[in-house]
Amino acid sequence: MDVIGDLVARERRTDDLAVRTDSRAGSYSYEKFCTNAWKTGNILRHYGVRGGATVAVDAGDSLTPPPLLALFGASLLGATTRFDPGESPSAKALVVPAARAEAYDPGPGTKTFVYGDVPEDPEFAHFEAEMWSENPTSPPDRVSPTDIALATADGEFPHERLLTAAERVVEEYGLGGDDEVAVRAPLAEPGTVVAGVLAPVIAGGTVLVDRESTGTIAVAGDAAGAVPEPKAIDPDDVL
Repeated sequence: MDVIGDLVARERRTDDLAVRTDSRAGSYSYEKFCTNAWKTGNILRHYGVRGGATVAVDAGDSLTPPPLLALFGASLLGATTRFDPGESPSAKALVVPAARAEAYDPGPGTKTFVYGDVPEDPEFAHFEAEMWSENPTSPPDRVSPTDIALATADGEFPHERLLTAAERVVEEYGLGGDDEVAVRAPLAEPGTVVAGVLAPVIAGGTVLVDRESTGTIAVAGDAAGAVPEPKAIDPDDVL
């Protein structure tokens, strides 16, 4: 796999669980996750996101699928995702929870997408509604392994570096299709994205975003003894 978009390629669509939430209805099979990642890419593309653009994402206090779809959708276009957007993000698109939409003051060139509840401001797009109506095909954009996929306070990370690190996590921790990796650290930490999202998807396992459930392994800072999972990965040790 050379770029993050390869993780949601057509042949990866199966009935296996890709993302588990606190409800069966809100959980995603690989078929649904891949298709909705394509749809997200097409939504962002429709609003002007292209290679080299930034998509700022507020993952919220309780992680749900939309921020993960924003990451994969942006990656399909060669755009950069940033999970620490700041109050006035410089980005082509901003993806935020409905409860926090008014807390941001993006520039006039930024399109705001709200997920969760329907936005009250008509200038905001409702992420889920837009995704539901979008074309379920993979965007045609060409992406290079050296394109920047993730920007954080720690620097910028190209596709190839993130995937190499994720494959190392899979090998070191023996991740497989039966694993559920609980995301218990912020996505603003690049190690969380690598170990908590990319690694389980590479392995064909499940990203667990329901904090009340217990996975087989957790991604959590200062993790030893602080999580219900029998094993934990410290995101600071990943990159």
